[in-house]
This record gives sequence, C-alpha cells and structure tokens, in this order.
Amino acid sequence: MRTGRTLLVLTLLAAAAWTLRTLWLGGAFTRLEPHFEGECQRITGVAGAEDLTIHPRTGVAYVSSYDRAVAERGEPGRGALYAYAPGKGPASLRNLTPDAGADFHPHGIGLWVGGGDRDALFVVNHAGGRHSVEIYDLVVGRLVHRSSIVAPEFVSPNDVVPVGPEQFYVANDHAHPQGILRTLEEWFRLPLATVVFWDGSQASVAAEGIRMANGINAAPDGRTLYVAASLGREVRVYARDPDTGALDLEERVALDTAPDNVELDADRRLWIGAHPKLLRLVRYRSGRARTAPSQVLRLARDGEGGWQVEEVFLDAGERLSGSSVAAPHAGRLLIGPIQDAHFLDCRMP
Repeated sequence: MRTGRTLLVLTLLAAAAWTLRTLWLGGAFTRLEPHFEGECQRITGVAGAEDLTIHPRTGVAYVSSYDRAVAERGEPGRGALYAYAPGKGPASLRNLTPDAGADFHPHGIGLWVGGGDRDALFVVNHAGGRHSVEIYDLVVGRLVHRSSIVAPEFVSPNDVVPVGPEQFYVANDHAHPQGILRTLEEWFRLPLATVVFWDGSQASVAAEGIRMANGINAAPDGRTLYVAASLGREVRVYARDPDTGALDLEERVALDTAPDNVELDADRRLWIGAHPKLLRLVRYRSGRARTAPSQVLRLARDGEGGWQVEEVFLDAGERLSGSSVAAPHAGRLLIGPIQDAHFLDCRMP
C-alpha cells in the first residue's frame, strides 16, 4: 500500500515538474517590455507573410504569403509570391504568381544570387498536401518556373536555402506528418527533426537530432549553415563541405526564445524573427487569443569566439502578432508574421 502511494506521489511530482517546465519553455512566465527605436508602417494586402528575403543587390523584397488564418478555420487558403520595394509602401506590392493554382501553398523561401540572369527563388510548396521545392528563375522582374522537386526525405519542409543553381537544403520541422506522433514530438520536444540536402539529383539527410528545425540560411561563401531550432530555443551553426554538402555541427547558440526564420545582412549578422511566448502563439493561431508577441533578434560575433544577442524589436502583438522573419536592407527592416493580414516595413534609427 505504501509503495503504491509512493509511486502515485512520484508520478504527480513528475507531472507537475513537466508541466512547469513546459510552461516556462513556452514563455508563460516571460515578462515583456515592448520597444523599438525606429518607425514602422503596416503593409496590407498580404496575408501570412511567413517568410521574406531581400535581394542584396537590387533591394527588392520577395515575400511568401499564405492565408493561414483562413486555413485554420478549415477554409481553402490562398497563396502567392510577391515583390515589394522597401520604403515604397503598399502600392509597390506586385503579385508574381497571379496564375498559381488555388491550392498553391508557399512556405519558406530562399534566394540564389548567381549574378546576371542566374538569380533564382527557391520555394517550399505544400500544394495538394504534397511537399515540394519549386525553383523559379528571376527574369527581368518576373518569376519563370523552372522545376518542381519532390523527395521522400521532404517529410515536413519548413524552409529552404539554395547553395547552388540546383542544390539546396531543406529544414524538416517534424519527423511525422499530422497526427498523434507529431503532437508528441512537439509537447515532449523530441529531437527528431532533420536537415536534408538536395545535390541536384537526389536527397539525403545531412543533419538530425534537432528540436523542430525551422528557419535555415547559409553564409555567402556557402561554408556555414545556420538552422533555427524553435523547440530547442537555439540556433545551430554547421560547417559545410562545399564539395560533398556534408554538415558538421560546430556551435549551438542558446536563446531565451523560440527562433523562427533566419536572415543575414551584409556584415554576416543573423536577424531572427522569434516567439518569446510560444504557448500564446499556439492560442493565437487557434483563435483563442487576440494577439501574440513579436520579437526580432540580431546575432553578431563578439570577437571572442562567442555571440552577442541583441533584441532589436519587441511588440506585445498590437503592431504585429507572431513575427516569423526579419530582413534588413539599407536602413529598412521588414518583419513578417505567420498569419496576420499585413507585415511591417520599418525605418531603423
């Protein structure tokens, strides 16, 4: 009898400890002090600008849009890719995929800058429930579809980063499709997510053991890869072999938040859209909360082998809810959300 009571007490204590840890990691106890020293304008007309990136030479922003708020209600969501001129306002928005099918579902995007007419946009697409990476050539301001790539290793692709005109890496945020196993991955923070390399002809797993691999990006020389692990609350830094595509984990940069997409500026600093209250984001996406906080971090080498982490932007969700990406260029900062019907175009101080 005493043994049974002891086991019950231990079980209750373990459950309480797990619940408290989940609440803590989910940001339930995080105090927010919103701040930003610049000025922001809402750019409407784009729903769910979950990922965006800015061409380093032309300054044109490419925006991936999918109406997740509608999709969460069980209705068909519409997706599109846009071009936008930072600082020019909503009038500069241009739909680059007006002829895309009704089930076009773009997610993460990556830009390959090859010079001349070799620039290309790589796009994760979930159209029809099938996961693919679409490659579009950038031709005189237009997107010309080149190829659609599918592979069994693309289990749950979230983001893509090209490292060549045909080669890219995909971040799988889960190891399982929709269902109970996927839910268990999330609630128990299981390190089952992977990074997959497409070498131009076939796919292979290049990195594994990640707690929800989300955003992914690469240094301009292609020798370093950055992966945001949302549930791991860290950015993983991999050394990349340009000849084989093999990845070697070098660093794990701990963050006190859930990172989403990763962008780089001209000084190789990382800009990350993040979620300081992940559980609040879950409630917001399901319609049980009015807003969710938005956060932008900037990570830079500190000169001593480590990283300096600076919080550039923090909002309680009034200006923008659920920031997933932040891209800087020429004094501007674009911040995109998971499902809000607008994104922010900010002038930095």
